[in-house]
Amino acid sequence: MNYLLPDIRSIDVKGKRVFLRSDLDAPISELKVESGELKVEDDTRLVASMPTLKYLLEHGANVILAGHLRRPEGYDPKLSLLPVAKWLCENFKFQISNFKCTKMGGLEGWRLSDQLFLLENLRFHKGEKENDPKFAKKLSSLADIYVNDAFASSHRKHASIVGVAKLLPHFAGIRLQKEIRVLSEVSENPKRLLVVLIGGAKIETKLPLVEKMHKFADYVLVGGKIANETRILLKVQHEKIIARKSVLQIAELRDDEEDITPKSTENFLQIINLAKTVIWNGPVGKTENSGIEGSRKLAEGILKSKAYSIVGGGDTLEFLKKMDILDKFSFFSTGGGAMLAFLSGEKLPGIEALLFSS
Repeated sequence: MNYLLPDIRSIDVKGKRVFLRSDLDAPISELKVESGELKVEDDTRLVASMPTLKYLLEHGANVILAGHLRRPEGYDPKLSLLPVAKWLCENFKFQISNFKCTKMGGLEGWRLSDQLFLLENLRFHKGEKENDPKFAKKLSSLADIYVNDAFASSHRKHASIVGVAKLLPHFAGIRLQKEIRVLSEVSENPKRLLVVLIGGAKIETKLPLVEKMHKFADYVLVGGKIANETRILLKVQHEKIIARKSVLQIAELRDDEEDITPKSTENFLQIINLAKTVIWNGPVGKTENSGIEGSRKLAEGILKSKAYSIVGGGDTLEFLKKMDILDKFSFFSTGGGAMLAFLSGEKLPGIEALLFSS
């Protein structure tokens, strides 16, 4: 699965208009009543996407930067990419006093410099999720070249991930290539025992991936909301697997359902201590409330185990960043569902589009 992707660094981009699809889905603070302002709380994904943007700007490209924030149903001011626009200006030292929305090709956004235009949240447009050919054509009309650097969204068949790639010469960004290289090495030749720890709350996306992980991992550990709400289904799913399968352990929740029990935490740690590779996606408790203890102990246990450790998913990255230990893990993936899907052997639409679109 170690794809040879077309590298944006292989062509001359000077003077070219480049549509850059990045991971801009950063945690944003709640609306502040006193000022009405929003700000980026955790810039991990933004920082990870900077090498490609910096490369393009330094090599004379005119960049149309695009991404999404959360899952809005139409326009929602609380999910505007304005905080990302301000973050970019601070980090690139762009001098802008008025962040008034303007338009490019009929699409709203912000002119941040002579070389950089940031589009507003793509998911404000119905055509993005539907991969509407008309919306993809509208996006592609803005540029000469398409670059995908959004690994976290590459498992989605959306207009800015798949549709635009069919209409323009297309390339992979620097971060996307790094994600594929590291995850391919793990999927093809992992050090065992290999343990996959899955938590979080996105049941509809993670449940099918748990089944696929049984053919890849030695142990699958499931905690959090996904464990509590799908316990019976997970067990039935596991029993139906005929070929090689992993050992499944499902955590018990405390009475308040904020966190997994100390006993479940200890059971998980015993397995993690035997691991040579650990892949973790999703906290096992409500880390914004009183459910932090289980996830904290598991994080510390993974680091003590000396296993090769990969962590992924927005909630997981934000939690580990707040603990100030994210950089102690072997590798962090900007993707959650995309990471699990790739490791389970799924073909990601965004990657396939770069390889096979004409």
